[in-house]
Amino acid sequence: MADIQKQPFDFMGFRKIASALSIALVVVSIVLLGVRGLNYGMDFTGGTSVELEYAEAPSLDNIKTTMTDAGYEQYVVQNFGSDTTILIRMAEAENDQLAREVTALLSSSGAELELVGSEFVGSQVGEELKEDSGLGLLIALAVVLIYVGMRFQFKFGIASVIPLAHDVIIVLGMFALFQWTFDLTVLAALLAVIGYSLNDTIVVADRIRENFRKMRVGEPWDIINESIHQTITRTINTSGTTLVVLLALYFFGGEAINNFAIALIIGVVVGTYSSIYVSANMLMVMGVTREDLMVPAKEGSAEEIEEEQPPEWLNRM
Repeated sequence: MADIQKQPFDFMGFRKIASALSIALVVVSIVLLGVRGLNYGMDFTGGTSVELEYAEAPSLDNIKTTMTDAGYEQYVVQNFGSDTTILIRMAEAENDQLAREVTALLSSSGAELELVGSEFVGSQVGEELKEDSGLGLLIALAVVLIYVGMRFQFKFGIASVIPLAHDVIIVLGMFALFQWTFDLTVLAALLAVIGYSLNDTIVVADRIRENFRKMRVGEPWDIINESIHQTITRTINTSGTTLVVLLALYFFGGEAINNFAIALIIGVVVGTYSSIYVSANMLMVMGVTREDLMVPAKEGSAEEIEEEQPPEWLNRM
């Protein structure tokens, strides 16, 4: 039987403030999504992509200036695989002359380049992507609820899904606020955020379950607080090293993955916060008790029960 140690910081003492902050962020994010909406990229709205191969690495800023001066408004210019390969994504519908017009426009400045190819994505395909992406996120949350509910306990399943929804809504709210482009790379980042946040939440949940079984003295408040203290170093180290990599991607990865990196940076920060406060808060609200987490007693002799117990390493999987 383990004893609860007196900790220097009371995480649960700030749970009401954290609850108010989370509710405010989620409500504001939902309002922003309703009022401003997402700035969907051409993956969702449809458009034309033109791939060009330059003899020498061009300046992306010069290409953008040339495109703007020629009257093109909605477009994205980025490197594609190498410094000499350029991908231009345009909102204009494809026609027989569009790719050739862009090639002629950019070569008029004296640059040596050739047209590699062009593709068109229709708006109907974009609408299907929107529906499929939303469905994919909902399925991911449903699978998490089922898994955690079976692996731990139903209350833990709810306390794991709510933080994931909380994280996704706040990331989407930030994209609606700043009108950053929401494309397939950002959708991939959202799914990665769900996985990252879930992993962190499961670590904390596993320690809470373990301590509820070991610590027979103390209120749920104290046991949850102790569990967070026991995992906080691991949480900070994991989040810190992940953020270092993501910041490197943002500053040095190029424009093509900037929004991907931004979504992950916000998701990691919010996910770390939610695994500590939102998940633990939900357990407190639902009134988790020792009885919820105790292993049911088995019928039979003590020797039979001992033989049927799985090894300790299996319990920690």
